[in-house]
Amino acid sequence: MSKFVDCARDQAFLLPPDLRDWIPEDDLAHFVIEAVERVEMSAFKVNHRGTGSAQYHPRMMLALLIYCYANGIFSSRRIERATHRDIGVRFVAANAHPDHDTIATFRRENFAAVAESFLQVLLLAKELKLVKVGVVSVDGTKIDANGSKHRSVRYDRAGELTAQLQLEISALMARAEASDGSGEEDPQALPKELAHKQALRDKLVAARGRLEAQAKVRAEAERADYETKVAAREQRRGRAKGKRPKPPDERPRPDEQSNLSDPDSRLMRKSKHHEYRQAYNPQAVVDAGGSQLILGARVSNCASDRNELVADIAAIPAALGMPETILADNGYANGDQVAALAESGIDVLVATGTEGRRRRHDFRPAKAEAPAKQAKAEWLQAMAVKLAGEDGRALYKLRQQTVEPVFGIIKAVLGFTGFSMRGLDKVAGEWDLVALAYNCKRLHKLRMAT
Repeated sequence: MSKFVDCARDQAFLLPPDLRDWIPEDDLAHFVIEAVERVEMSAFKVNHRGTGSAQYHPRMMLALLIYCYANGIFSSRRIERATHRDIGVRFVAANAHPDHDTIATFRRENFAAVAESFLQVLLLAKELKLVKVGVVSVDGTKIDANGSKHRSVRYDRAGELTAQLQLEISALMARAEASDGSGEEDPQALPKELAHKQALRDKLVAARGRLEAQAKVRAEAERADYETKVAAREQRRGRAKGKRPKPPDERPRPDEQSNLSDPDSRLMRKSKHHEYRQAYNPQAVVDAGGSQLILGARVSNCASDRNELVADIAAIPAALGMPETILADNGYANGDQVAALAESGIDVLVATGTEGRRRRHDFRPAKAEAPAKQAKAEWLQAMAVKLAGEDGRALYKLRQQTVEPVFGIIKAVLGFTGFSMRGLDKVAGEWDLVALAYNCKRLHKLRMAT
């Protein structure tokens, strides 16, 4: 006769349970709780007046966010649900159950505490001699914004729609006046439709205003270069002067777009073989010395990485020091940026061409191989020589095997493929939280292995 373990769900606990008995000693929860204890209370936004209901302890709330992000729980509603259903989350939350509004508000208002915790985790890694800021790899990835690409509108089309909506609004107002008191129109339908059209018109007007402001900023940034070219032309005589340079245009191009849901996001694609998505371009500076910890994290809303290298290195906390060598792919090939870092005593290795590989057994028809292009810029020629050497090749190989797996873990293991927040500042704060969760998970694993 078969025997079964007793399954009595109505059996009450004879003694109060201790959640620590249900959490393994090597669980990430213990490390996260230890890590947030290093964050000073001054880093949190706290109600010091003492009015209203008692607050949840900010260290508990931060630990809750980190632990949930490290386990692929990003939504504030799912985090609230996990405090009831997940033993690890329940332990980190000290058996408290903050509602989703409280969780979302804490996350939105405490990005400074997230940044401080990010630093403290890296300092802990440094104390344990698990990280050394020597050789770093830099890369960016495209992550979806909290907005649809179908809510993007062109500058010229926004103007046309604004005029069309204004006519429709005028017509609705005339109908409302004509039907006032006659009972022919639903008194609730017209105001609702009118409010909808007015709100959409205001969003389109705001979108055009943003594009116009961006165009003025761009023109101002290009003005110095324009004046230099004009001055150089004036010094030449006769036909050597050439055509007069065009002044910077302060007007937006007709095809420039702005998104109505998340105006700071942009239409981007990973490569020419991928589709366009409404996204951001998060950046990561990763330790290539073996730890694969993220040393610096920031977010750009520019699809290209060409102008991001200096800002990425500046994102490394000063307390960690500056790297000696930087490894980056061809997307970062910008002579001015490389020169600026070289002046700071930092060696930069940037690919001078694409790193794509040809398939060993390619099923496609064979194509005549194009001759290799010779780099024109002197700095690119010097970089090609440096990468052709045995030491340069061996060092540059570290880039692909250090920074790219980090993005793979964040997207495939943690499951983070889209931002929950809108606006560049808030998205940057959430990316710091993702990087912090990854670092906690990685450092916990490194410490357990030692």
